[in-house]
Amino acid sequence: MGVIVPDAVEHYLAELNTAGNPVLDAIAAGNVTRGLPLVDAEVGALLRVLATAIGATRILEIGTAIGYSGIWLARALPVGGMLVTMEFDEERAREARENFARAGLADRVSVVVGDAQLKIAKVSGPFDLIFQDGDKTLYTPLLDRLVALLRPGGLLITDNVLWDGKVVPGFSTGAHDDNVDTRAIAEYNRRVAAHPHLLTSTIPLRDGVSISVKTS
Repeated sequence: MGVIVPDAVEHYLAELNTAGNPVLDAIAAGNVTRGLPLVDAEVGALLRVLATAIGATRILEIGTAIGYSGIWLARALPVGGMLVTMEFDEERAREARENFARAGLADRVSVVVGDAQLKIAKVSGPFDLIFQDGDKTLYTPLLDRLVALLRPGGLLITDNVLWDGKVVPGFSTGAHDDNVDTRAIAEYNRRVAAHPHLLTSTIPLRDGVSISVKTS
């Protein structure tokens, strides 16, 4: 059984998801043995739906990995739109660029390599949508900067906010895990929920996804 959502429900949702493409399918299949921190296809579909719903033309992503979530996001962009995506690992960034090219999206994606805490200061907004899926210990330190880069009415979407249920004390499927990432995500959840410029809701899809709209 899945930690957050039962396997049967996840399988049902996966069967309904027909929004993928051969490049996405190949990346997901290859990652079965690699185990890289990629979003699930259902989260990818959610990203594409939300980006499409708000008519996003500029998107920022923290945590490129090998470009899987970025492909979902970039597919929602119109011609002339741009995804700026940040990745700390140079080899993963190189592979991401190759995957974006394979997906026919190289002209609307800019991969920035380096520490997001340093690179984010050089990025100019506003963005319509920001997807946070990088180093969990940086979720809170980057929060105010990301909100500043977001346009009013724009979306901040954050992955892994339920962290296999470890952020929930007394969660019935296992003991509360109090490691550094768990504490970082728990703190982020409190901060984003109380942020004066955000209205936030969290959905228990896969590992938990929070969706925040910038209100002012």
